[in-house]
Amino acid sequence: MAKFYLTAAIDYANADPHLGQALEKIGADAIARYRRLRGDDVHFLMGMDEHSQSVIQAAEEQQVTPQDWVDQMAVRFEKFYQRLECSHDDWIRTTEPRHQRAVEALLERIREHSPDDLFIDTYAGLYCTGCEEFKQESQIANGRCTEHPTLDLIPKKEENHFFRLSRHGAELLELIQSGEFQVEPTIRRNEVVRLLEDGLQDISISRSRFPWGIPFPGDPEHTVYVWFDALINYLSATGFPDGGYERLWPAELHVIGKGITRFHCVVWPAMLRSAGLALPRKVWAHGYVQWEGAKMSKTAGTAIGLESALERHGPDSLRYFLLREVGFEADGNFTWERFDERYVADLADGLGNLASRSLAMLAKYREGIVSTSEAATSLDQAGLGALEQYAARMDMLDLRGGLEAVWSLVGRANQFIVETAPWALAKEGKEEDLDTALGTLARCLYRLALMTGPFMPHTASRLWDALGQDQGAAAVWEHGVAPPVGGCRTQRVEALFPKERRD
Repeated sequence: MAKFYLTAAIDYANADPHLGQALEKIGADAIARYRRLRGDDVHFLMGMDEHSQSVIQAAEEQQVTPQDWVDQMAVRFEKFYQRLECSHDDWIRTTEPRHQRAVEALLERIREHSPDDLFIDTYAGLYCTGCEEFKQESQIANGRCTEHPTLDLIPKKEENHFFRLSRHGAELLELIQSGEFQVEPTIRRNEVVRLLEDGLQDISISRSRFPWGIPFPGDPEHTVYVWFDALINYLSATGFPDGGYERLWPAELHVIGKGITRFHCVVWPAMLRSAGLALPRKVWAHGYVQWEGAKMSKTAGTAIGLESALERHGPDSLRYFLLREVGFEADGNFTWERFDERYVADLADGLGNLASRSLAMLAKYREGIVSTSEAATSLDQAGLGALEQYAARMDMLDLRGGLEAVWSLVGRANQFIVETAPWALAKEGKEEDLDTALGTLARCLYRLALMTGPFMPHTASRLWDALGQDQGAAAVWEHGVAPPVGGCRTQRVEALFPKERRD
């Protein structure tokens, strides 16, 4: 069983999660569930980034301590992600003792392995409180941060601890171009390559007299810079620096948003190389969920509340819509109209109708019992083709492509019902042909439950129950070739996707 350590970016604890953050966690969860389906030993990490300046501001507004604030927000985020059916194995918070130990240990390893990489200097620049970083000229447009154009950039000058990032540029460029360190998709890799080719600047990794954060080892007047601190969460969750952390490290995949590729594809691997540690194998940087062409942002006030999106058609429908309509590579728009259209056309009239008709005919004509006949049909061939295409797309992290493979099978199955007309076969007494048609539909539903599981786990669970399957035993990838449904007792199911709006 192959190890698969997968992480999503940890979230700022400054406000409730929005749809942009939900897209990332849903996508990472679909990957985790798919890898489990393929037999991997998955360890999926999510969590909270709690040492930002925005936390102090939010706590002051609520008249509570920063620790009280992040404790409240951690509970809220976990509840939202539970409702989204995220299947993470660990929840890391940067205020935890295990994380502080790892931060201190990594800095000590850098001192031991690459002592010249740490030094003290004075830094002056423009600081974005939304990004929690000093901005370079390429990151500023019209005097504003390109990620947070509604915020004023703050001029700062202070003596800080620095990391010699410039030393690692050529090496990182070689690792990326050779494929040893993978940055995907291609558009993001090209951006990172251009950044490295332009040359790197050394970066400040501490803040002077900042009251909220991890004390810089050996210098209690400074705290560790929030981004340097936050990146280490992926390592602290493995048990680093204690023995045995190598059971999980290096990570097979970091899933992040495209706005933080510099940190994850340049700063983070440079930190690891400096400390003599292995790099993650791959970073996948997805696009943004947009509303009327603008990035969803809590800071800019353009974020759609996750609560209202969850309530509209339920968690599974939201998971489906974000990964099918928005996708997991480029930016994509969210609108209520498109959400409703996809819900009706793809879910209610597509998969939901197929399941309802197939199970109803099994109940009516065969008392729910699936024939043991294994006569293959054109729909079986389509099912095997869909499985192959689905696996190829999912292995490439093309989640939209995976769903397109599933829905091509949904469409073919609904067409199969029209072509075979089981009701006519029953009326004409063609029992063998009827068994073949109904058995084929049962096998198709099995394959659809298998493939929709990573995207819509609750819907897949209902399909397993309707097919008379033990869910733990049923969700085995290899069973998709020859679904073991013959002789099983199926049962009709209430509408998987009722058309009555939930809002």
